[in-house]
Amino acid sequence: MNKKIIIIGGVAAGMSAASKAKRIDKNLDITVYEMTDAISWGACGLPYYVGDFYPDASLMIARTYEEFQKEGINVKIKHKVENIDFENKKVFVRNLNENKVFEDTYDELVIATGASSTTPKDIKNLDAEGVYHLKTFNEGLEVKKEMMKKENENIIIIGAGYIGIEIAEAALKLGKNVRIFQHSARILNKTFDKEITDLLENHIREHQKVSLHLNESPVEVRTFENKVIGLKTDKKEYAANLIIVATGVKPNTEFLKNTGIELFKNGAIIIDRFGKTNIPNIYSAGDCATVYHTVLEKNVYIALATTANKLGRLIGENLTGANKEFIGTLGSAGIKVLEFEAARTGITEQEAKDNNINYKTVFVEGEDHAAYYPGGEDVYIKLIYNADTKVLLGAQVAGKRGAALRADSLAVAIQNKMTVSGLANMDFLYAPPFSTTWDIMNVAANVAK
Repeated sequence: MNKKIIIIGGVAAGMSAASKAKRIDKNLDITVYEMTDAISWGACGLPYYVGDFYPDASLMIARTYEEFQKEGINVKIKHKVENIDFENKKVFVRNLNENKVFEDTYDELVIATGASSTTPKDIKNLDAEGVYHLKTFNEGLEVKKEMMKKENENIIIIGAGYIGIEIAEAALKLGKNVRIFQHSARILNKTFDKEITDLLENHIREHQKVSLHLNESPVEVRTFENKVIGLKTDKKEYAANLIIVATGVKPNTEFLKNTGIELFKNGAIIIDRFGKTNIPNIYSAGDCATVYHTVLEKNVYIALATTANKLGRLIGENLTGANKEFIGTLGSAGIKVLEFEAARTGITEQEAKDNNINYKTVFVEGEDHAAYYPGGEDVYIKLIYNADTKVLLGAQVAGKRGAALRADSLAVAIQNKMTVSGLANMDFLYAPPFSTTWDIMNVAANVAK
């Protein structure tokens, strides 16, 4: 009898695992249960779809339902797994179309249920018409429809993380008046240090149609006949036609409480470097699970599509008998902040402090290419490195055209435990249109002592 695999969740990690396993062993019996009607799509594209950077939502779909069925993968959309009996290897599934529950059995199980948007509990009337999150495919369709309406001029964004900032660019592209509210002192405060966020905040403030409200907490959505008309904060009241809540995500693991599976402090499933949980024959990956951090050498929670896809693929191989170990994450990520770019990899200075690492930093400003070649822009870089060994631990880059991609080179350096002196002499390319003779990465490493 063929090995029976059930995968809960049909987006990045789940479908990567299904596809890889099936390609290696066509005899596997694989069923994927997905509670929505959208599979194998990229949520990272949502803000740009909403901003009409591209018109067709289907472009976010990596592979279609029909393609997976043709591969021999049994995909069940609108099916929600509500409970798991690990001892007897059973899942209890609700067919959402018929509202009926049935059970299914497995030999091995992959939990890839992702994460959902968090809703602040201290803001009144968040259920009003005109308040949206932007996490699911259907939310993207709804938000774009509303954003494209001419009468919806005033857009308020609650939360200044990646999604909040990207939605601001989307709204600005459509000519809207935008306000971003963040209850703390900095934007992107969990992923970038102050030197970088200062630059990004100053750039945002250069735009007349965008207002940045830091250290200001929303307390109530103002409504008329249950429709959004404004937002009240702890300081003032503002007009609004649409409000987007982008205050973070939480792992979709509520149904696993009290089952014996080990969960992280935020509810994410704890896995080892092979994608395995503490329960035999159970794997997990994606935004519902932790991930091993290469620099910190421990499990962390970082919700990234890149990690979800890589771990999903690795689990797919391990389902067929391989014993592959995940290299680990560096949390490498980038963001476009209006005309600015920013990227980070490794750990931040704050993370070095939180983990009691003896570290040093340098922050350097330079030119992105030769001064005599037209179109030059400033570029900024921060390095975090071990004060004793001089090994590079983290890096952040900001600037305009091409700045963010420097983080890829820095990620390779960190992954391979390069010292700052090694980075200082790294043979980066030079040509006047692209860089200076000593690239900003060389310069920063040379400054490090």
